[in-house]
Amino acid sequence: MNMTMKKLSLVFVAGCFGALWNSLAVWLFGWLGIAPALGVHIAPALTPAFLYPRLVWGGIWGLLFLVPLSRLSWPAKGVLYSLGPTLVQLFWVFPVAAGKGVLGLQLGYLTPLLVVFYNAVWGWTAGFWLHKAHYR
Repeated sequence: MNMTMKKLSLVFVAGCFGALWNSLAVWLFGWLGIAPALGVHIAPALTPAFLYPRLVWGGIWGLLFLVPLSRLSWPAKGVLYSLGPTLVQLFWVFPVAAGKGVLGLQLGYLTPLLVVFYNAVWGWTAGFWLHKAHYR
């Protein structure tokens, strides 16, 4: 396998791994009642229909790890890169695709805070995966 294919594979899988943990965090916060207690109406069921698209998109967002930022650790890069999907969620998915208003405020005033947290989980765990994979 050439180096480019190896890098693409690693960052895609890292993004999928991050998306799995992100999805589990979203589900767990709903299941435990944390999100509703914060006034955020996001409490999905843990189903294939919820999980599969998130894994694919997480892998696609993992391509951000191809952008070189040499001074940061992989988990720190992941948290920084998580701002990409966060901005898309808050300014396109919620208002345009889901009709929940800019920042998803129709789901609760703390929705943006939880979205930042959930996507940071994605970035940190994806970066951790790459760190453990000795990605260069």
